[in-house]
Amino acid sequence: MPDLSIEIGTLRLRNPVMLASGTTGYGNEYAALVDLASVGAVVLKTVTLEPCEGNAPPRLRETEAGLLNAIGLENVGLSEFLDRKLPESAKIPAPLVASAGGRDAGEFAELTRELASRNEIAAVELNISCPNVRRARVPLWADPDRVAETVAAARAETDKPLLVKLSPNVADVVSVAEAAERAGADALVVANTLTGMRIDVEKRAPALGNVTGGLSGPALLPVNLALVWTVSSAVSLPLIGCGGISAASHVLEYLMAGATAVQVGTALFADPSAPARLASDLSGRMSEDGFDSIARYVGLARKGVDPAEALKEN
Repeated sequence: MPDLSIEIGTLRLRNPVMLASGTTGYGNEYAALVDLASVGAVVLKTVTLEPCEGNAPPRLRETEAGLLNAIGLENVGLSEFLDRKLPESAKIPAPLVASAGGRDAGEFAELTRELASRNEIAAVELNISCPNVRRARVPLWADPDRVAETVAAARAETDKPLLVKLSPNVADVVSVAEAAERAGADALVVANTLTGMRIDVEKRAPALGNVTGGLSGPALLPVNLALVWTVSSAVSLPLIGCGGISAASHVLEYLMAGATAVQVGTALFADPSAPARLASDLSGRMSEDGFDSIARYVGLARKGVDPAEALKEN
């Protein structure tokens, strides 16, 4: 049988298909719909230190090529998550990745310390890039110095794998990626949603209560795929591609561009069987290609491409 397993530090996945944060809540709520035993890992809903109500509705708007969401990190807060949600999530037959959402380096450090201290948690993802919360004019995710400070603070709190979720809403993703690498990240998730909006022409007002939201789904695939290609040319860390994945061919595109794994999110809303189907289709494709390991696809499209040339502006 083809070997679909991958490793990111001590995080060992049965296949490269992870579930993205926020799309299956705390995981167990979707156990009757999604075959959680078929995925490589589940990234749980982002947790903040205090409970968060999120943004005012409407918070979702379907578009012609994806989905706008402005949930705003609604969650029960760290204490409630650890006491009541995590024990239920621990029943999921896949590694759990906690997602931490802080406002500064101190909050990210505290969240990382508390989350990583639990045996149920295999790794921590730093969600530095949610576009749906109030932020400074120059947000954390766009400031390499603040990113480095944040990652270093979290790194000091755990030896477990530390994933950093980057934003596509930046002018220079390479500087941010390099800052995260220098500060001790184990892997980079490339990338979060792209800021967008729609207008309700009947109400003559923004369609979302937050005005703008994060665009996910098919429209995001070529955008984030290009980011994976660019970031892969600049850092040596494992990359986790995220955005617009609904078919095995999409997974392979991300892997061939330089990613080691992927995260699937919006596709679940249309097809809860997507993760299991992707894993099965990947296995079939590997057999057709005569590949014994999924790792053989990683960077395949990059062969013969000079990294320095890949980083040049078009």
